[in-house]
Formats: sequence, structure tokens, C-alpha cells
Amino acid sequence: MSDLHDLCRFEARPIDKSYVEKLQHYLKSGIPSTYTVEEAYNYTNNIDIEPTTTTTPLHLICRNVPLDTTNEEKEVVNQMVEILFEYGAGWSFTDVENLTPGCILIKRGLKGSKLYDLIVDAGVRAELILRKASEFDMEIIEDTDDLNHEEFGEAVPELVEEKEEEEEKEAPQEPVVEVDDPVDAPTQNQQSYLNTKLEYTDDSLITKDRKDGVMMAWETDIMKLGSDTLFHGTIIDQTTQEEDSDIYILNIGFGMGIIDGFIQEQRPTKHYICEAHPDVLVKMKKDGWYEKENVVVLEGRWQDKLDELLSNGQVFFNGIYYDTFLEHYSDMLELFDYVVGLLKPHGVFSFFNGLGADREVIYEVYKKLVEIDLGNYGLDCKFSEIEIPKEMLQDSDDKSVWDNVKRSYWSCPVYYHPEIKFIDY
Repeated sequence: MSDLHDLCRFEARPIDKSYVEKLQHYLKSGIPSTYTVEEAYNYTNNIDIEPTTTTTPLHLICRNVPLDTTNEEKEVVNQMVEILFEYGAGWSFTDVENLTPGCILIKRGLKGSKLYDLIVDAGVRAELILRKASEFDMEIIEDTDDLNHEEFGEAVPELVEEKEEEEEKEAPQEPVVEVDDPVDAPTQNQQSYLNTKLEYTDDSLITKDRKDGVMMAWETDIMKLGSDTLFHGTIIDQTTQEEDSDIYILNIGFGMGIIDGFIQEQRPTKHYICEAHPDVLVKMKKDGWYEKENVVVLEGRWQDKLDELLSNGQVFFNGIYYDTFLEHYSDMLELFDYVVGLLKPHGVFSFFNGLGADREVIYEVYKKLVEIDLGNYGLDCKFSEIEIPKEMLQDSDDKSVWDNVKRSYWSCPVYYHPEIKFIDY
């Protein structure tokens, strides 16, 4: 292992300012903040293979920072991490155990620490910077071929031995891990999803061939909470409630119709449902949704149907809910444009918050991004925390709801439920 890597293992205590000085020396000498144990080992052993895992100095800090650090030592460690980020450290690279630095801290019980917050904040910054860079079609290339590896010392062989035993590890992803990983997704984009055959079971909606979960009955409590939240948008102020004859609700994405069932129990004047998948529309017709006197079915992509509603300017909603499949956060940013145009001044917007929910630290990053982006639209987002039952987790010791589903879309112990209003309300 190189001297840089050894430094990040904190073999000597106390952890004092000398650690910061040494780290700055290595980085100023040209050693990349992303220089990995695997790269060092491959170079030392003349292995001409691109590593598939990335055990960076940041991983080593998160894995080796002592749990009994003093306040003074914590300050030094946090300063080291800040310096690494200043020099371009990656916050979401995965190591030999398929863990990001944030994942390691969660596993060690350090979620909520200042160190953990630094990593989440770095993820938020990385996403915002990447988004801005993409506006100018910038290409960022990281190249370490010209490094003088001999100056970095030797790597630890046992790390590579562990790596060889691992199967199908996730490739490094920086700066953000997508909500739906296109490598493993059942379809590459929305249109191919709409062409994919779906199948309804007793407690789920899945893709027919791959058995990927699209929607599942475990979401029922979340859907009930979502429905109740939408009707908060009928309250004009502390003393005034909207007339029943003027209540309009929009749900984008029918799926299993769970939230729509709860909405119907409260009988809004008009209940709009936007759905694009042909198999779901067949199910809706079979179950009589087209015949309900207060229901308006918008057949097609919400991008098209909401544009028509906005152009007509004849309907505004007390509540808007969004829950679609195989759409990314970039799609939600587009949706926000429609929400501010279709929501009543006292209305409420909410959505099924599965953003990055296959990795807890990513979920935290998206939580902050949502708050920032909605604030730019003049919207205020309040999150309430709902504990997820253990059977919902992929690594549950007991029977899991994912046992018969090939691809799960949830692995976080808490659900952040959003309630969004215009800031003045």
C-alpha cells in the first residue's frame, strides 16, 4: 500500500495536524485524491488490467477512522476529507465490497456524523456541478496513465485477493449513482418500458418476462399517506376550506391504482389519472375506472397530457401526485415546470420518493437535491420520516417482499415522504 493509503488507515494515534500536513504534501506532489489501492497493486505487480473496484483514500478513511476519536481528532479527520474533496475525491466510487464511503459509515454506525454529512454534501455539489457542466456539453476525463507510481509505494496484495473472489461488482460511478441503473434495468428508456408487457399478480405489478417490480402492495400505507397529503391542498387558510365542488386531484401514474382508490374514498369533484402504459390502461378499463363519473383518464405520457392541460388553462389542482416507472430525476425537474403552472396557490404536490432508494447514502443526497431544486421553483418541501418494515429490505433475515422479484427498487430503512407547497403557503 502507498504512503498515502497508509496515512488514511490511521495506524498512529493521536490523529493530529501532522496527518493534514502529510496529506497535503502527497496531493500537492501530484498524487491524485482518487488514487486507488487497486491501481497501486496492479502497477507494482505489472498487471495491465483496469480495476473494476476503486478503494480510494476516502474509503480507507471511512473504514479505518477509530470509533473512539476525540473531538480534536474528529476535526482533523473532517479536515482531511474536506481536502480530499478539494482535490477531486469521488464520493460515490465503490470498493471491493461494493460500498461507497457513505455506505461504509452507515455500516459502522456513523450515519449522522459530521464526516457522513460531508460526504452527502459532496454528492449534492457533484450533481449540481455535473448538471451545470452538461449544459455546456463539457467532457471530463480522468487519466492516471502518466502517474509516477513508483513514488506511491506498494499496495496490499490481500485486497486484490479479496477482489478476485467477488463476482459482478458494480463499476465505479461518479458523481451520482442513477436511481435506475441502466445496466440492470429491464428497459433502457420510457418508450421501451411502454413496449414491455406487464403482469398483475395478487400483490404486485411486474414486468412479464423479467419479473422486475414496477409497483407492489407494500406501498399501500405510503399511498394512503400520499392521498391524505393531497387533500391538505383543499385548505385555503386557517379558517377557510375549499368547497367540495371545486376540489381537483391529479395522479400521474396509475400502476396498481392504490392511491387512486384512497382518493376516491374522499370523492374529489374531479379525479384526473394520467397513464401511458397500454397494459395498465386495459386493467383500468376492466376495473371500471373509465365509467366513474368523477374520473378523467388522460391516456398518454404526462409530458404530452400535462402540456395540453397547461395550454388550455382551464383546470388547476388542489393536489398533484407523481409515481411513474423508469423515469429519472431529470424527468422530475421537467415535471416541476408543470407543477407550478397547474397547482392552485394553496395546493399540495407530492410523489413516491424512491429517488436513489437502492442505496441509503444516495437517498440522502437526493433528499437534499429535491429541497434545493423545489426551492428554486418557489416551492417548499417538508419531509416526514416513515420507518420501513424489515420485510421490505432486500437483506432482511426474514422473508422479504423481494424474494420472488428479480429486481428490487428499495433498500432503505426509512421513507422520506414529501409534502410540497408554494413558499407563501
